[in-house]
Amino acid sequence: MAEHEGFQQLVAEVIREHRGERVVSFEFEGKRYWLKQVEKLAGAMRLLKQNSTLALHKEINVLTELAKHGAPVPAVVEVGDGYMVIEDAGATIKDLLAHDKAALLPIILNDVAIALARLHAMHFSHGRPALRDISWQDGEVKFIDFEAHQQDKSIVSQQVRDLLVFIHSLYRYIGPRNALISHAIDAYRAAGGELIWQKAQQFLASWQWLYYFAWPFRYAGGKDLKPVYWVLWHFRQQDRLPCETKTKKAC
Repeated sequence: MAEHEGFQQLVAEVIREHRGERVVSFEFEGKRYWLKQVEKLAGAMRLLKQNSTLALHKEINVLTELAKHGAPVPAVVEVGDGYMVIEDAGATIKDLLAHDKAALLPIILNDVAIALARLHAMHFSHGRPALRDISWQDGEVKFIDFEAHQQDKSIVSQQVRDLLVFIHSLYRYIGPRNALISHAIDAYRAAGGELIWQKAQQFLASWQWLYYFAWPFRYAGGKDLKPVYWVLWHFRQQDRLPCETKTKKAC
């Protein structure tokens, strides 16, 4: 009881010192936690973004529900007026890339791809599983920041979006024509994601005209535009593979 009271007192202190800051980390008894507060929107952003209080409540509900089913998400340990506290889940994949974890990268990406496939197999989705919203620590993957979760769409549509965002993020942070990306996508498909991969392929079929528009920007475009070309390129390459090189389901 005293330990919990001490934790609550520390949370209150962190809130006082960092009021208005969206995300703040702190430590308690040797463990790291993250305080996430209601985002303070100003000006036009109040119109462009969803209600920040509702967004936080939605994320709390999603994380709590996913945790009940054993999904790979960080535990919510404290909830209060305009904030929540979650356990630290390790560095994000984006941060690991920035700190030169090249030797571990094949293992990390394989673990992440399998975790995404398993999340989908549980009939859940993330909404925006970019590498900055996925953490990895000692082989354990956790999905964070569920604010983009789209409960108003069918679960298949949400999972197709998940996969496309994930592949886009791989090309954004790792670069084009990297064998690690193909291996990660193959790991997702082999871990139960084949159906969603095929649905994504079908969805992109009507968007392949963008391939020619994006071609001039494949190396010189912005961080978001360049990966669009390479996502389309990936699926075009898969379409051209002979049947014997594809999975049995794809044939």
